[in-house]
Amino acid sequence: MNLFIKKFHELSLEELYDILALRSEIFVVEQNCIYEDCDGKDKFAYHLYYKEKDEILAYSRILDKGISYGEISIGRVVVNKNHRRKGLAEKMMKKAIEFVEKDLRESSIRLSAQVYAKGLYESVGFKEVSEEYLEDNIPHIEMLYQR
Repeated sequence: MNLFIKKFHELSLEELYDILALRSEIFVVEQNCIYEDCDGKDKFAYHLYYKEKDEILAYSRILDKGISYGEISIGRVVVNKNHRRKGLAEKMMKKAIEFVEKDLRESSIRLSAQVYAKGLYESVGFKEVSEEYLEDNIPHIEMLYQR
């Protein structure tokens, strides 16, 4: 299993297709949620993902300050359904935080978490900072990480 962190223009067409297919499989089909995944932000993101052979196992995107929030943000956190419950999401989040702190030299990260995944984000240092709200008919909360 290899970790990759790439800007949009560094992704191959095949990588981009596989990332979008995984996001669609989970966020649109599995969660039965119709929403606009291609929101224009991918072009400005760092794409962090684990890949084994030709399969994307887990993925998240990191956005600079001012794109979604006043802080750096992490979003589209997803693990391939065949690779869940193996600690991969926590490992990926720790790598994302490390990248933000070391490479981007930032100490605050904000995200919008699906409520059911709150425990994952708390396990890596995020704190709940909002009331629960609906986004695409799914309960969410804003969470903040501060070193």
